[in-house]
Amino acid sequence: MALFKKKSTEPEPVVDDMSSGSETDVQAVMAKYDRESNTRTFEGIPKKIVHWFFVAFSLYVVYMNLIANWGERERRASFVGLLIIMAFIMYPANRSERFKKRNYIPWYDAVLGLVGAFCFFWFVLNVDRIVNAARPAALTTMDVACAVVGVLIMLEATRRVTGWPIVIVASCFIAYGFLSGTSLRKIVFQLFYTLNGVLGTPIGVCTTFIVLFILFGAFLEMTGVSDFFIRMANALVGSTSGGPAKVAVISSALCGMVSGSSVANTVTTGSVTIPMMKKTGYRGEFAGAVEAAASTGGQIMPPIMGAAAFLMAEFVGIPYAQVAVKAILPAVLYFSGIFIMVHLEAKRSGLKGIPKDQLPHVGRLFLTEGYLLIPLAFLVFVLAISWKSTATCAMYAAVVALVIGAIHKMIPWFTLSKNGITGDEKSKRIKSDSKDMVVGFFDALENGAKNSISVGLACATAGIIAGVVTMTGIGQILITGIVALAGQHVIIALFLTMFACIILGMGVPTTANYVIMATTCAPILTKMGIEPIAAHMFVFYFGIVADITPPVALAAYAGSAIAKANPMKTGLNASRLAIAAFIIPYIFAMSPSMLFVNANAIEVVQIILTSILGMFSVSIGMVGFLRAKVSPLLRIIAIVGGLALIIPGLTTDLVGLAVIVLLVVFQSLKAKKAAAAA
Repeated sequence: MALFKKKSTEPEPVVDDMSSGSETDVQAVMAKYDRESNTRTFEGIPKKIVHWFFVAFSLYVVYMNLIANWGERERRASFVGLLIIMAFIMYPANRSERFKKRNYIPWYDAVLGLVGAFCFFWFVLNVDRIVNAARPAALTTMDVACAVVGVLIMLEATRRVTGWPIVIVASCFIAYGFLSGTSLRKIVFQLFYTLNGVLGTPIGVCTTFIVLFILFGAFLEMTGVSDFFIRMANALVGSTSGGPAKVAVISSALCGMVSGSSVANTVTTGSVTIPMMKKTGYRGEFAGAVEAAASTGGQIMPPIMGAAAFLMAEFVGIPYAQVAVKAILPAVLYFSGIFIMVHLEAKRSGLKGIPKDQLPHVGRLFLTEGYLLIPLAFLVFVLAISWKSTATCAMYAAVVALVIGAIHKMIPWFTLSKNGITGDEKSKRIKSDSKDMVVGFFDALENGAKNSISVGLACATAGIIAGVVTMTGIGQILITGIVALAGQHVIIALFLTMFACIILGMGVPTTANYVIMATTCAPILTKMGIEPIAAHMFVFYFGIVADITPPVALAAYAGSAIAKANPMKTGLNASRLAIAAFIIPYIFAMSPSMLFVNANAIEVVQIILTSILGMFSVSIGMVGFLRAKVSPLLRIIAIVGGLALIIPGLTTDLVGLAVIVLLVVFQSLKAKKAAAAA
């Protein structure tokens, strides 16, 4: 029995080809490796039903945040209940083709979705009685049953959307709760009926901030700003050596800071930039790696930084604007490293840029389409001046994006007559564009709802971990154990934390990864004397780079699918390009002045200049080229000198500066000698 029935087939992915992959190739590879891409397909009437249900969810979120005056328990419980329904609608039990037929939802998925949602709405309907009782013993048998069943179904929904890792971690924490002697009723009460479990801080931030910024991103995408970013990057650096790769770095940084998903960003911008890079002469695995590394870094790019920045502000207890400011220099160093390595790789391989006559003019492009940046500029401005609440600012920015998108669609109407399009043909064009605007509005609402499923369920599941930590005191046990293991060596604690973040991040969305690490590992680092913002930024960074770290490098897999290159080689290249992300967190953890903590204006300027110069030296060592081939010994020296420059301090800066000056002089003489001999 099924609600909808119709069979379909999916094509097998094609990789390892010198040409660029088609959209079908990318979808096939992503369906194989990326849980969030492994969704059901609907058409006809079922598609319309699903479409309007998701639209209704987005409108409900807007109403809940801007109009309704509900308590936090009602808000969060109803939100999770609806997420469960959407998860069982869109995500099959596994990747098997028989679970992915078109217009097909098994009867048991319908039952699981409805029962799971009912369990959370049971709390909404009985919230006054349960909250007023305020004790586990007052729970009825139905209360306990709803809590147990609700959590189990929620974990299954999370498994389908994000995979096993976070579910296993949450299950282990629940098991620890029982092993520690806590009764079932107390565990149920703590994890389901208080704001310290499933309905805790992570899902609270998700319902208030994250989901609204996901909607903003969907409306911003509707304006065509991603295409504008790509064309502006082309205009700026497309004609330089290896121009297309530099275009990928700039455009992916700008697009990624809004999307909050390294995989989605890789697919979106990579479909344009990777074929350009391959045509220029870059190897497929390098082209895919550039896009994957840059798209992954988009989540650390201020001022938006994806969704996790709002969680960080909540955990650390500082305004979001301060989080964005402190993230500036690490982000600049990350992208500087990729940009420089791309440039040196192009110089070493003799790659040229795109002819200028094939590129748009910077000034003309900015004057004619620069207005597409207005929604982003508006959002940054209202957040910076704390005009209204963060949620309200996000919604106003979404409205601005909607208006700008409509204007962008209408501007060509004024040139129709000049192009000879008049009368009925002109009316048809305007009517068609108007219809597209309306359809685009509702499509943005649908996409916003779909993109909320994985983040929302991951945050709800991560809340279980935070709840058990609060209930059992295991957090203090972990802190004591790690501190004892590391002794007085902070570097050991940092390494263990890095390892945990990368392992967990290989199968968990960045936001959920950060929540888990912020709950369990960040307090350990703070206990060892590391600044709270540095500790949280540290776990944030290493949760992100998991998307390009083999063996489960989802962003690299997406890039390799478009480039038709070897996924593992693409992942290794992406990790090499993103070397800054593996170095910089250690430095700002040990020296938080890089995050502008306890640093005056002169120190800030010095840190910025020396750090960028240091990234240049590290890049030389990684690529092995500077006007001429660099020997292995000099490559090591260049990396050491670069690290000395990046580490804040006058002595290290002078040592690093001496190294890079000698390196540049030596390589220049070597290049001149080679030219003279030729």
